[in-house]
Amino acid sequence: QVQLVESGGGLVQAGGSLRLSCAASGNILSIHRMGWYRQAPGKQRELVAGITSDSNTNYADSVKGRFTISRGNAKNTVYLQMNSLKPEDTAVYYCKTNAYNGVAYWGQGTQVTVSS
Repeated sequence: QVQLVESGGGLVQAGGSLRLSCAASGNILSIHRMGWYRQAPGKQRELVAGITSDSNTNYADSVKGRFTISRGNAKNTVYLQMNSLKPEDTAVYYCKTNAYNGVAYWGQGTQVTVSS
């Protein structure tokens, strides 16, 4: 089992920055991939960015060049640095991990609101 705790959401003006953090506990040695997803009201949950245990990353086209995903030295923490935020980035952001056996775990979500 893996538990995830997110932090760092909040309210920011357009053009501003936020940094989200997600700390994993439990069976962290089983973690292969960590990522961030978001869900805006009335929309489906979508991938924002992902990073593997060997630091390969991928991003949604809508955030490329503005968001950066990274993992902490202990590999049980993942960060999402969000710059040049836009109102359309407003959503609940969720941390997700995928274990090597394919099991997925989700955090509880953190609200990001970007005002225009």
